[in-house]
Amino acid sequence: MATPFESAQLILKLFELRRDPLLREARTWFLREFHPQTIDDVKAALANYIAAIPDGASKADGIRLGEAVAAEVLQARANDGALAPDAYRPKTGPGVYVPTPITVGSTWPNMTPFALEKPSQFRPGPPISLESTEWATDYNEIKEYGGKTSAKRSPQQTETARFWLMVGPRAYHPLPSQIVVAKQMSVIDSARFMALVAIALTDASIAVFDAKYHYEFWRPITAIRNGDIDGNPATELEATWQPIDNTPMHPEYPCAHCIQSGAATAVIEGLLGSADIPEVSMTSSTAPGVTHLWTNLGAFADEIANARIWAGFHYRFSTRVGTDIGRKIGHYVVQSVMQPLPLTAR
Repeated sequence: MATPFESAQLILKLFELRRDPLLREARTWFLREFHPQTIDDVKAALANYIAAIPDGASKADGIRLGEAVAAEVLQARANDGALAPDAYRPKTGPGVYVPTPITVGSTWPNMTPFALEKPSQFRPGPPISLESTEWATDYNEIKEYGGKTSAKRSPQQTETARFWLMVGPRAYHPLPSQIVVAKQMSVIDSARFMALVAIALTDASIAVFDAKYHYEFWRPITAIRNGDIDGNPATELEATWQPIDNTPMHPEYPCAHCIQSGAATAVIEGLLGSADIPEVSMTSSTAPGVTHLWTNLGAFADEIANARIWAGFHYRFSTRVGTDIGRKIGHYVVQSVMQPLPLTAR
């Protein structure tokens, strides 16, 4: 049975519907359901856009199909577990205090993926041994370069760390959207391109939270303030150590930014056939006025991995594992989701 995406693609090809209203109407439905605080602005922008298109059957059919596709996808995801109650149970003992902020993403290990067969499909092996030389090396790297008052981190490294404190769609969706414009993709190709990136990013988030809450590995601020109990003589505690900003409220391993950047870049590379891309730029919401440029997907992912070390959030081994798992997810999505329809069906 065809997915809603495949059905829409086929109908567009067969009936030459007006494509722009379909895509914009579908997006409006999603925003209305998941981001109601933005819907008034989005509806106004949509109305202005639609008004510029001459009335006719193709316009009306495109709007109706966009609404139908959005409704079908929302129905399919209605019970995916994304909004399940947070029942995470911190590890403690009777009467022993633990920090009380609510954790992030603790329900996602049980969420239904879009493409993966299950959240643990690409779950990595456990973190490295605390008694290993690699642990000591990565521990001391982040202790020296990721601290709030680090004397070893350069101004450029500090800028990059703060640049990638931003999270969510604003951190990754500008990359494929600019490539769509630069490559002058058709509406159908651009819709598939953006959808595959979005699917990979979402499944990467599900996968990374599955791994994080499975292993529950300690964050650098915990490890460094307890460097005397890890059984490794090459790690010394620093009782007042802090990262560059507040540590995200979920376990450390593996790096979430890295799995997302790995997934996004793998999808883009898989669809374009090259890691080299037209120049894209991004201005960070967490480093006001700072804009970074990229012409290579590997450079983009490497920058993010380094940023999470320089921010004091992730160890080197965790960034490497995260990027690798993300790339596996991205490749899997490209090969298994929204495949082009046979010519006989178009």
